[in-house]
Amino acid sequence: MLPSSTVWVFTGRRGPFPGGIFSAVDRAETWIRQHRLTGTLTAYPLDQGCFDWAEAAGCTGLSRDKLALKRQEPDFIGSFTTAAQEHFHYDNGERV
Repeated sequence: MLPSSTVWVFTGRRGPFPGGIFSAVDRAETWIRQHRLTGTLTAYPLDQGCFDWAEAAGCTGLSRDKLALKRQEPDFIGSFTTAAQEHFHYDNGERV
């Protein structure tokens, strides 16, 4: 499932921070292959937090009660991701 406006974020296997942000998968994959990178390429909503997008799309994976609690936790919201975000894994520059 993709948000209406998407960016693709590559995170290397060792880094908590992105190594690159791209407008399209093909651009990201060219860069990933060029540098023989290992990590994950993930679609993120543009101009919207991932938690807010997932909540609006109904794909947080949380029960109603748990969601109500988590809405009050800035650390949770600030680091939220969901399996509903399209993503690809790479090993040594190749999609696996």
